[in-house]
Amino acid sequence: MSDALQLILEDTDGTQLETSCTRFAVIWQGKEIWIQQAGNGQLLIGVDVEEGDSEYANLLMRPLATNLVSLQLEMEPVEADDDDDDDDDGHVHGPDCNHDH
Repeated sequence: MSDALQLILEDTDGTQLETSCTRFAVIWQGKEIWIQQAGNGQLLIGVDVEEGDSEYANLLMRPLATNLVSLQLEMEPVEADDDDDDDDDGHVHGPDCNHDH
């Protein structure tokens, strides 16, 4: 299965543009809200970390059944020595990750 997300962008006049990407951001209230697939049909929504932030939030959305989804909010500490924009190999901690939390 591909990690590509199918997007439909619509202008105010109703003109639609279809495209695909592996992740995208929406700028909302001056922050970048990034959306990407997290594996197993899950969608990860996270905010970019800014200088001075001590933690950041990720919202993980999982499909449950027809018309039902599960939302899990995860607060992660900001690593002090993390100067690059890598997302820690894309791993999302959750009930299925087999790590001790």
